[in-house]
Formats: sequence, C-alpha cells, structure tokens
Amino acid sequence: MLKKVICFYTMLIIVQTTSAQPLKLLPANSHYFLYQNKPLVIVGSGEHYGSVINTAFNYDKYLQTLHTDGLNTTRLFMGAYYERPGAFGIEHNTLAPDEQNLLLPWQKNQDKYDLTKWNDSYFKRLHDFMQKAAQNGVIVEINLFSAYYGSGWAYHPFNGNNNVNGTPKDLPANKVNTLENGSILNFQKQYVIKLVDALNEFDNFYFEIQNEPWAENKDTVLVWNDYASKDELKQPGNFWKNTLEVTSAKSLSWQKTVAQWIVAEEKLLKKKHLISQNIANYGQPVFATDPNISIYTFHYARPESVRMNYGLHKVIGFNETGFAGKEDITYRRQAWRFMMSGGGLFGQLDYSFSLGHEDGTDNSNNAPGGGSASLRKSFKVLKTFIQSLDLSTLKPDDSFIDHVEGAFAYSMKTSRSYIIYIEPMLSNPAKIKLLLPKGNYISKWIDASTGETLSTGKIISNSTVTILESVPGNNDKVLQLTKSL
Repeated sequence: MLKKVICFYTMLIIVQTTSAQPLKLLPANSHYFLYQNKPLVIVGSGEHYGSVINTAFNYDKYLQTLHTDGLNTTRLFMGAYYERPGAFGIEHNTLAPDEQNLLLPWQKNQDKYDLTKWNDSYFKRLHDFMQKAAQNGVIVEINLFSAYYGSGWAYHPFNGNNNVNGTPKDLPANKVNTLENGSILNFQKQYVIKLVDALNEFDNFYFEIQNEPWAENKDTVLVWNDYASKDELKQPGNFWKNTLEVTSAKSLSWQKTVAQWIVAEEKLLKKKHLISQNIANYGQPVFATDPNISIYTFHYARPESVRMNYGLHKVIGFNETGFAGKEDITYRRQAWRFMMSGGGLFGQLDYSFSLGHEDGTDNSNNAPGGGSASLRKSFKVLKTFIQSLDLSTLKPDDSFIDHVEGAFAYSMKTSRSYIIYIEPMLSNPAKIKLLLPKGNYISKWIDASTGETLSTGKIISNSTVTILESVPGNNDKVLQLTKSL
C-alpha cells in the first residue's frame, strides 16, 4: 500500500512538472509551439501595446475580451519606448498615455528619472497583468526595446536630458540601440535583467528584443516593386511601403548582446523562455541567425516571408498589421495567406481597442489600420481551424496540386489531410486539379470568414488527376481533404 501511495505522488509530481513549463517550440515540428503540454498556434488581434504602461487602460476587460473572442496573444511594450498623443496619426492611442497615466519601470523625481531605482507600482501592475493574461489563455510578447523613429528619442528615460544618471544628452537616435551608446548600454542591461527576473515565474510569454530595428538602423534598402516610384506614391514619406529595409550589422550585434543578457540571466533562474527577433517589413531572407533566437517575426508580412525562411526550422511570425485600410477582408486574407504558408504566429494591430473601449468596440478610431469584433470572429475561425490539424506533421506543400484555375491558392498537408485555402477571382467556381495518392477521401468546404461548412463529399483517387470545383462565390474558402483509414 505504501509503495502505491509513493508511486502515485511521484507520478503527480512528474505530471505537474511537465505541464508547468514555459511556452516552447513543438519538438516534433518547430514551426509551431508547445504550451501546457499541447501543440499550439498563436493568433490574436490586440491593442497598441500599452496595456501596462497606460494606467487608464482597463486590461481586465481587454484580456477577457481576447479570451471570449477565442484569441490567444497580445504584444506588450515594457517602457523603453512609448509615444505621445498624435503619433503616427493614431487618434486613440493606448501607447500614448496622458502624463498622469504614464507608468514606467523607473522612479521619477519631479521631471527626471533615476535609472538605478525601480518603480514598484509598475512591477505590481505588470505582475497582475501577466497573471490575468495566463488566466485568460493569452500568450504575451514582451517587447523590450523599439526604434525611436527620430523625434521619439527626445522624451525617453534613457536620454540624458530626462534622467539623473549622466547618460549622453546628444546621442543620435540611431545609436541608442547599438553598442555605441556610451553609458546607456549598462542601464539597458540592468533593465533587461530586472524584467527577466520579474517575469521568470510566468509560462505564458516570450521575449522580443526590439520592435522595428530597421526603422533607424539599416545598411541596405531594396526596392521590391520596380513599377512604383517615389513620385508615384503621392503622400510624402510613404516610399517605405515599396522598400525592403535590411537591419544594419551594428543593430544586429546589439540585438545579439541583448539576447545573451537574457540567456545568461535565465541560466541562474528556474525557467527558460523563447526569444524573438523582429526582422523586417514584408519579408526577406534572414541572413544573420542567432542560436538564441527561436522566433523570427515580420511586420505587414507577405506569405513569401515564411517560405523563404522555412528552412530555419523556427517559428515564423507576422506580429503587426496595418497601413492597408480598414476593411476586415484585407487583414483576414493576410492572416490566412500567412498561416497557410507555414506561419506559426499572427497578431493583428487592432485599433478598435482604446480607452473606454477595452472590449474592442471603438469603430471610430482614426488610425492607419483596421480592427473590429467581426474581424476577431474570423481570426477565431482561422485559429480554431489550424489548431484542429495535426501540428506535429503540418507543413506547406503544393505537390498535390497540378493547377488551380480562377483563384489564388495556398496549400498545406498533414500525415492524413490535404488543405487548400483559395481566394476566388470571380463568383464562378474555381477548378482545382489534384494529384492525390490513391485512396478514398472525405472532402469539406469551409467559409474562411464564418467557419460555416459549405459542403461535404467523398472523393476516390486512382493516382491520376482529380478535378474538383469549389463552392460558388468569390468569398475566400478552405478545402480539407482527409484520407479515410
């Protein structure tokens, strides 16, 4: 009897230890995640990163909304960067709190910060946020630093004009997040270590080193559409939409150093967390890999960003949308294209979240992007669908498609299923020529927006070309073919 009791408690300890682990890469398929001992995709639609530093923001309601909407991620800027009202043309900007509502990691005496003294109120709020995010099943991207976009550097705590610690007062913004920043580097290190220590008990997050490093530090600018010139982009300053900005070697060296700080500190702690690196807008081959990085993210990402980096065998993420109007269909299709190309993480920047609208109902926010309750419902459809697949064997694959007539198509397969996401060009049915292995299959057409099953059927393949027609209508839809056992 005593042996049985001892065995029971030993097994209980093993189960608890196994389940209480931080988010990590899925061992069987490192393009996805493992969390609470289950394979996971991350899909979200969240506020503009100010949940903690903006004390006027009701994150209880916000996190509950994400949970209710079936989504599981949010980005969080930690205080080394914030914005002033009006920045980037965002009318209701949660990352631009009024001065009385601004909460940063450092203590402030009158109008100067002391970078050697921590603000207990900040860390109390951060701790509470992380607890409630975990309770709502939300994975948090802990974004440590950001570009300052030139003028934003003037009012930030690391700037010597705003602290009592003697950091440089005239340092150009493009040197702050490099190894050429003088005494700032040590304060950046202490800030990172403090956050690593404060967050270590939580499982529901990963670190991202810096948001948009290419904005201020780039060695190369490539034009990706030769048919659009600066003169043709009528609004001044918008040519970035037609360029691939490659982050500079100086920035990459600094980012590698920050990753080393995280890893070194976590060696002294109980839990180890994933680290993400933000690569570029749109997409480009990652050319300077770091063994400490497990997630590579892109903004305004094109599906090719996954395909050209799939061989890294890490998670490829699309963690900020925008600058493409306000229509739900635009961002829904961006999400499906990306995830159906093999992406493991998608995060919409959702401007329907604002002060007083923490439930995501601000439909009047004048901002350079979209967001709505209906869009979040469609993201839930995407997340639920991808999550239902066998993530351990899921991968992008078009070898079973001979040709698709009348639609753009993105395809994947698992050990038993073949999946095609299509965006028809016309309301007429698209024709799909399939090269399926011999066998019997169950087919199911799904509306990509609503998740509604449009039709089901059976297919017999004799290893020759099988021709299918899509359900009529130019709405985007998904075909799932499952081989019968």
